[in-house]
Amino acid sequence: MKKVEKVILPIAGLATRFLPLSKGVPKEIWPLVDKPVLVYILEEILKSSFKEIILVLSPQKKQFWDYLSKENLNLKKILKERGKKELLKELEEFEKSFKKINFKEVFQKKPLGDGDAILKAKNLIKNEPFAVAFGDDVIESKRPALLQMVNVFKKYQKPVLGLFRVEKKKVTSYGIVKVEKLKERIYRIREIVEKPKIKQAPSNLAIVGRYILTPEIFDYLSYLRKIKKDEKKEIIWAEALQLMLKENKEILGYCIEGKWLECGNKIEYLKSNLYLTLKKSPYKKELRKFARKILRA
Repeated sequence: MKKVEKVILPIAGLATRFLPLSKGVPKEIWPLVDKPVLVYILEEILKSSFKEIILVLSPQKKQFWDYLSKENLNLKKILKERGKKELLKELEEFEKSFKKINFKEVFQKKPLGDGDAILKAKNLIKNEPFAVAFGDDVIESKRPALLQMVNVFKKYQKPVLGLFRVEKKKVTSYGIVKVEKLKERIYRIREIVEKPKIKQAPSNLAIVGRYILTPEIFDYLSYLRKIKKDEKKEIIWAEALQLMLKENKEILGYCIEGKWLECGNKIEYLKSNLYLTLKKSPYKKELRKFARKILRA
């Protein structure tokens, strides 16, 4: 039985939906309440006991590496001199938490799609199963979402796609799957339909940015790269999965226990901030009062 010990974190995207904000600061380090979106995902990975994280970066996002790996000695000195003990402790705990992770990095020099980004990590994965966590999705759950999916993989030894149920009216915004139910929360994927019309949607199960995969996927990504090379087209991750399904490869879906907090566009990012601020943050009591005051005005 093969273990899943590596996770690919593709964060090379252009974030065009967030322009002009994303022109200067990568969206993955924007705050979700009081810590960056990226940190929520890294915490999920840490709690899921992965041994290695492969960051897929664009050359312009080298600052991620500095953010995660470098101590800010000057800031620590200033905090110490000013007697800011609590802030210093918080910073040191933050830096210490990421020292537990073995980070590696690869670069996607041109924005040629999410499938191309995953393909860049092929040589670091070798012949092992691996996870993928996209930076647009934060999942609030008692058990880490990736750990839930790893447990499914342990049992079946088949690729597993993370799923969430969405409102029927929202299926037009997601990759929706046609499925055959195997047991509670576990499905056999029959087809992936990208952004279907409401009446044509095979279900209301949407693919979320969490995957457990076998290295076989690289064969399909490489094939797509070969046929699209001359046209310089993007390699779409879902297309490789669809090719696998057409060749009768077994892919499972798992409906994750938890709440999906989307951060992939402006309105969903704002909703996720509002939810965590009013429900989970240490500021919720004061901010609820403030929100009621605004709504009454």
